[in-house]
Amino acid sequence: MVTGETGKRLWQMALPVSVSALCLFGLLCCKGATTTHYDGEGATAKPTAKKVSAPVAMEEETGLLSNRDCVKCHSQVTSVIAAKGESHKTEVTCQDCHDGHPPEIKEVIPKCSQCHSGASHYELKGCLTCHSNPHTPLSISLADNLTAPCLTCHEEQKPQLVEFVSAHSDLDCTNCHQEKHGMVPSCLDCHDEGHSPEMVQADCSNCHQAHKPLAVGYNDDLASKQCASCHTVAFDLLMASTTKHHDVSCATCHKKEHKMVPKCQDCHGEPHPASITAKFPTCGSCHNIAHDLNK
Repeated sequence: MVTGETGKRLWQMALPVSVSALCLFGLLCCKGATTTHYDGEGATAKPTAKKVSAPVAMEEETGLLSNRDCVKCHSQVTSVIAAKGESHKTEVTCQDCHDGHPPEIKEVIPKCSQCHSGASHYELKGCLTCHSNPHTPLSISLADNLTAPCLTCHEEQKPQLVEFVSAHSDLDCTNCHQEKHGMVPSCLDCHDEGHSPEMVQADCSNCHQAHKPLAVGYNDDLASKQCASCHTVAFDLLMASTTKHHDVSCATCHKKEHKMVPKCQDCHGEPHPASITAKFPTCGSCHNIAHDLNK
């Protein structure tokens, strides 16, 4: 064993080498090391590499927000979208509409025209008048005295109201449809008992269309009692008759259009010799009227 001054010098020379060797050994060990996890009691610890998924890494690197971030603060809004968001739930994300977040971005409320274009309805001003909550776009609240905005979507009704003029043509759409968008009111809400106390809403639609109510139309199988609501005298005469006309419905003869009066020849042809028809050109001269025939 070397002692004294000579030993001290040898120790000073060996120490850097030992430290270097130790560091080198540690470096080599750490180079191949990974984190470990335990697979259960009695199991051997297995090395697993710590991995960061690409989307998370990208979010961390770029600082972009995701829907998961929005939920952390705006949970109430996201709940509303989940319940009634319609296409705003299924076709867009928060970031599609809200391009950034304060304080970096100040104007975060988008214009509807950012996405909605290409139709006359989307050219209207004041979208929030009806679509009061953009997160529930089809929960529509209607203001008073609206017509023009409605007709940009409900295009079929406009020509009916213009071409077939009636008292309905002078009404705003919201006169009838204000309670709820898409709600179809009963005619009897305004027209009291209709043509008779027995009438119900289904009876009205047998003859009348709401946007052209005076253009009366009906199917061939319309019950004659429906006609009796207005044409009481003709119906009573027909019901009292003992001729075959008693069993013929009103719609059978008056089927082309309302108030159309058919010719007897349309059904009966020319039953009499020409000499008779020349002397009596009008059937009613002998047979009275169709609803009250002479025997």
